[in-house]
Amino acid sequence: MNLRDATASLTAALTAVYPEPEADAIARMVLKHLLHLDGLHFMMAASRPVQPSVLAQLPALQARLLAHEPVQYVLGTAYFAGMELDVTPATLIPRPETEELVRVIEREQGTVPGRLVLDVGTGSGCLALALARVLPAAEVLAVDISAEALAVARRNAARYAPGVVFQQVDILQALPVGLSAATLDVLVSNPPYVRESERTDMRENVLAWEPATALFVPDEDPLLFYRRLAEIGRVLLRPGGAIYFEINEALGSETADLLTQHGFSEVRVQADMFGKARVVKGLSAG
Repeated sequence: MNLRDATASLTAALTAVYPEPEADAIARMVLKHLLHLDGLHFMMAASRPVQPSVLAQLPALQARLLAHEPVQYVLGTAYFAGMELDVTPATLIPRPETEELVRVIEREQGTVPGRLVLDVGTGSGCLALALARVLPAAEVLAVDISAEALAVARRNAARYAPGVVFQQVDILQALPVGLSAATLDVLVSNPPYVRESERTDMRENVLAWEPATALFVPDEDPLLFYRRLAEIGRVLLRPGGAIYFEINEALGSETADLLTQHGFSEVRVQADMFGKARVVKGLSAG
């Protein structure tokens, strides 16, 4: 069987649970991963036979995909900001829209060397590692409540940004160790922000596989984490230090108002590549 036929066969099987264009994209991801091919070389190899050892792996992978397991967990990797990161069900799968946080912070902070950065709820480490790579001489501390997620993040850091420091912290109950008041330059977080009532709008492969503690907040207090992060920011950020959040697109103005109420200035909401409210930023008055 050549690569074109193998891709078509896997695509056809996956249309049982995914629309055809998505099934095709997933099939291509699987075969690129197994054959270690980028997009150009994948197309060039379309007529080449696929090794029997690779074909032998496809039934088990196909079964997992048909059970709605996300392809990133099936393959154990996800791409973010030019990095191929390890991911497991202990970590959220990094989303392309989250890269907007990296771009905004690089644009606003990247000309000043030696930034002290705190990433709260680091998961796979995607934000912390990306920022360590784009901010010159940055000192980056990343925290998460999950020991399992931190183990994944440390593996990723060993490959891409070994200087990043990790701590296990329940940010709702404690502060990171070793940070003094009014010394932090950047506080960034992509915290849980999906309201419980929004579960019905989400896909099965997210609900069944990605960590609920990293996704959901109570309907009666959807800004729970943002309020706590604003309080932490008031303590740890130096005057003029910046706080950046990824947000629920439906709560942009509410999140911005919360920062204003906590004394942050120049608060703004920024849209992502899809035109949805995605980033809120504010400056500490000190």
